[in-house]
Amino acid sequence: MASVNPFNLSDSEEEAERLPNEAADRERSPSDGAPGPPPGNPFCPPADAERPTLLLSGSRTSPSGEGISAAVPSAMVGSGETRVSVDVIAAQLLRDQYILTALEFHTELLEAGRELPRLRDYFSNPGNFERQSGTPPAKDQVVGPGGTLNRAGSISTLDSLDFARYSDDGNRESDERVAVLEFELRKAKETIQALRANLTQAAESEVPSQERKNFKSSPEIQEPIRPLEKRALNFLVNEYLLKNEYKLSSITFSDENDDQDFELWDDVGLNIPKPPGLLQLYRNCGTPLPSPRDTVDVSVGVDFGDLPGNCIAQDTPKKPDLSQQQQTEVVQELEYQIGLLNNEKQSLAEQIKKLQSEIQTLKRTVSSPPLSSLDPPTDNGQYLDIRGVSEPESSPELPSTEKTSQSHPQSHSKLKSRPPVVFDQPNRKLSPAFQQALLSFCRMCSDSRLGAEVSRLADSEESVMLMLGRCLPHIVPNVLLAKRERMVAHLCQELIPLILCTACLHPEPKERDQLLHILFNLIKRPDDEQRQMILTGCVAFARHVGPTRVEAELLPQCWEQINHKYPERRLLVAESCGALAPYLPKEIRSSLVLSMLQQMLAEDKADLVREAVVKSLGIIMGYIDDPDKYSQGFELMLLSLGDPSERVVSAVHQVFIPAFAAWTTELGTLHTALIPSLMARIEKLLKQGEHSLDEHKLHVFLSALQSLIPPLFAVVLQNAPFTNRVKLHSDTPTIEVTRFPRPASPLQDVATIIGSREMLSALLLLYDHQLEHEGTTGWDSLLWVVNQLLPQLIEIVGRINVTSSTCVHEFSRFFWRFCRTFGKIFTNTKVKPQFQEILRLSEENVDASAGNGILTKATVPIYATGVLTCYNQEEDRKLLVGFLEDVMTTLSLSHAPLDSLKASFVELGANPVYHELLLTVLWYGVVHTSALVRCTAARMFELVLRGMSEALVDRRAAPALITLCSGPEFSVRISTIPAFGTIMETVTQKELLERVKMQLASFLEDPQYQDQHSLHMEIIRTFGRVGPNAEPRFRDEFVLPHLHKLALANNSQAAESKRIDIATQLFEAYSALSCCFISEEVMVNHFLPGLRCLHSDMEQLSPEHEVILSSMIKECEIKVENRGMADAQGSLSIASSLVGEDAKTKFLSKMGQLTTSGAMLANVFQRKK
Repeated sequence: MASVNPFNLSDSEEEAERLPNEAADRERSPSDGAPGPPPGNPFCPPADAERPTLLLSGSRTSPSGEGISAAVPSAMVGSGETRVSVDVIAAQLLRDQYILTALEFHTELLEAGRELPRLRDYFSNPGNFERQSGTPPAKDQVVGPGGTLNRAGSISTLDSLDFARYSDDGNRESDERVAVLEFELRKAKETIQALRANLTQAAESEVPSQERKNFKSSPEIQEPIRPLEKRALNFLVNEYLLKNEYKLSSITFSDENDDQDFELWDDVGLNIPKPPGLLQLYRNCGTPLPSPRDTVDVSVGVDFGDLPGNCIAQDTPKKPDLSQQQQTEVVQELEYQIGLLNNEKQSLAEQIKKLQSEIQTLKRTVSSPPLSSLDPPTDNGQYLDIRGVSEPESSPELPSTEKTSQSHPQSHSKLKSRPPVVFDQPNRKLSPAFQQALLSFCRMCSDSRLGAEVSRLADSEESVMLMLGRCLPHIVPNVLLAKRERMVAHLCQELIPLILCTACLHPEPKERDQLLHILFNLIKRPDDEQRQMILTGCVAFARHVGPTRVEAELLPQCWEQINHKYPERRLLVAESCGALAPYLPKEIRSSLVLSMLQQMLAEDKADLVREAVVKSLGIIMGYIDDPDKYSQGFELMLLSLGDPSERVVSAVHQVFIPAFAAWTTELGTLHTALIPSLMARIEKLLKQGEHSLDEHKLHVFLSALQSLIPPLFAVVLQNAPFTNRVKLHSDTPTIEVTRFPRPASPLQDVATIIGSREMLSALLLLYDHQLEHEGTTGWDSLLWVVNQLLPQLIEIVGRINVTSSTCVHEFSRFFWRFCRTFGKIFTNTKVKPQFQEILRLSEENVDASAGNGILTKATVPIYATGVLTCYNQEEDRKLLVGFLEDVMTTLSLSHAPLDSLKASFVELGANPVYHELLLTVLWYGVVHTSALVRCTAARMFELVLRGMSEALVDRRAAPALITLCSGPEFSVRISTIPAFGTIMETVTQKELLERVKMQLASFLEDPQYQDQHSLHMEIIRTFGRVGPNAEPRFRDEFVLPHLHKLALANNSQAAESKRIDIATQLFEAYSALSCCFISEEVMVNHFLPGLRCLHSDMEQLSPEHEVILSSMIKECEIKVENRGMADAQGSLSIASSLVGEDAKTKFLSKMGQLTTSGAMLANVFQRKK
């Protein structure tokens, strides 16, 4: 197609509506450039959308970008934007036939999550890429940059696909012959179309010009019918007969005109759209139909002054001089308008400079603090533009405003006399940066043309007329085409600015209420973009009418939709409550709206709705100033944190908790009430769950506490003794990127809470200097953190279960973010000393008998992984290595449980950065003089090998394990077996696997280990753990044969206790290995004999295990028998396939004798009586 038309209709019943428009298009010259949509108007259909085969002429915009540069001013004038929208770029690419560029642009937008409807509709319509029947290009017509895209008429679809054609044994030569014939048929059809077009032109000039003059001068003389007219009338007559049930007459009529195909209008030969039926022609015979040359396609009927120079419609080819003259006049008119606009721009720029200087002067003279740019404005000018919130210096409508005020001074003075709208300003001290970040979660749209219309509301009759002039050209085409649901939704979206404008200015409250009811019920299930449009309009409405009317007119509409059956409508209500929060009376904000959102949070079943509710609650918390609502806000935080949806919980941490913490900071209750309340709940949870801790609740409370770290640090900075000495200098060093942990949202950024990164940088310099040189005297907020919060946290850490990896990880992450936020000096001088005071590394600090010493608690892994890993410099790594070495030595020599050390290795081993460090710690244990320490080191290898690179295992881990095996103590050698099993399970390097296999074989075959009961137990346990995941060859050739030997040897074991221990471990190992695929040879030679040996032990030692073993043996024997039967039946496969083919042939022959009658088909499957 020449360009995309998102409103293109292909249904046959809509052809009649397109006739006048298409007829007008057909009269244009093929060499004329068809006008496209105005650049600032992405919703206006291009004029050449109805002519898919018309090639672009050379007068189109060149690839150098001239068309785009010409479109930019127009876009800025039309929409008030300073950027070209992506829709304008897409329209230009499609208009200039840069199809591949447009496709790549479409793909990038999809990857960015910004799907453009114009490109989606274009590339999803296959008609855009095939040549349709119509007039072929003229000889002198210049093909556009992209030309036209032809599609073969025989493209296969899934329904028409001939699978035999693509089979492996198909006849390739016949396939190629079919493809050639299809190509020739397609070329023949194109030739027929071209010949038909030539015949049409010849038929038009069939009547001599002299006779034509005679017919015109003498109307009573009937001009003879032309062949094309006859065929067209024949088609219409036949169509009339069929529609009115004259079928026999239609058949007779068709037989008498056997040279014409009455099923295809293109057979008539006329390259114009099909005219209306005979009935319509008869009804309009009294009123002559308008000439196509006098009509304009309403889908592109835009203001003449808005059209760019390369989109001006040219006249018919019969009047080339008039067309050229029109173009010249249009160019002159546009140049004149550009000159006027440039003059206006210069004068307005000077006025803006003067006004800005006056504002600065007034700010210096007035002592009252200036309002933040985000407070509700009191503008009473021509338009109320909510985009001024983020763009206070932009005034896109100043030219039209100035024109209106000059031409209508009375109405302008009337506007000036209107009292300004006053909003309730909350008694809050949020930084402008924090307030702006909070309001950024309101989903509003002002980037598009329609968004610009919605975001500003007319304030006088003249501005209403201007708005109608801009909006109606986009509404009328959709009214005419609104027969599809997508068109209706788009039309409703276009009506939003008109409804809001009327609701603002209408004098009758009842009518205003009805209009707002229409607005909220305009679209049945508004999508994301439509909701943003409605929200933008509601905010503009609120800024215009003030808090009283917002409460009386907008809130009731939200209340009515709170229980709507469609979640999209409830989502609109939830988002509206947050967007309207700044414009509501303060008592309504903290009562009615808060109650509405609380009800939706507790009752709504849709995750998206509850997520929007939480975000709106966060915005409410940014404007609420009633201290009595603190307890309600705290309960809302706990309720939303316990929500089952991750989306809702994420919104709590991103929006609600930061906003609630900002309010408690102003109330002075952040460190006196909010954080202590959470700490008390954590302690209560630990007391209740001494045996079974509710880890989910612990995660909820601890994550909330973690989200409060940035606002707590901000409180410490803002209440420091050096606050009054802060001075901003241009040479203030910038904050390092890694100084703070990455925040979950902008509201958790300390710079946003403080106000700016410059202020934060200056405060951090004084903060570090104060901690390092001047101390904390008089610094109450920091003293509370050091003397109350930290000791309580360390005491809680000592009470959690060290074997719970989830709890250890949660607290480790908390301390890591805590230390990184408060800084390195604070960590070294305040946090580490408190931990070191508790973790005195001595044997006296470990109660070996009870196993409840502090070194066996979770304090060890949390200190190691949460505090010592905060900073990764050389001295920090040395401190971590030394701490782990001391803990390993102390626990080993004290015969204490190793759970705390294991938790440390597991948490650190999850990060590959610490693998080298852990191996350094383990090597210290490998070369230690005590066998107890060496045993502990061997046990720790099993924990760190998972996830370690094979190169590191080969270079450092395997040699260390072999070194341990060369020692004299059997206990140390036995401790290495689990680590060797982990290597067999995770490593694929053959040389390393052979070395490990040889070491394990020496344990099993060396005579010195024959009586080592604990070694055999450890090997069987390891085989059962790694066997299912190990290499099949290692399992079949090594694991199962040695298990068979161990089971056989256990039958002759004299000591009953050892015999039952080995049998129990063998039972666990065989149960795990029974799920693996085992070859028949290994099954018969090793697996089944081993099971039988184990069965004989269990008969005497454990009857309950004997029953299970009997069933396992039976299942294995059945598997072996089935495999033998399958091999025996393999020889019968050829005969059975022949029998199957014979039955299939008989069935198909029976089916072929039937007709298509459903009753006869059903009789085939009935049982014979």
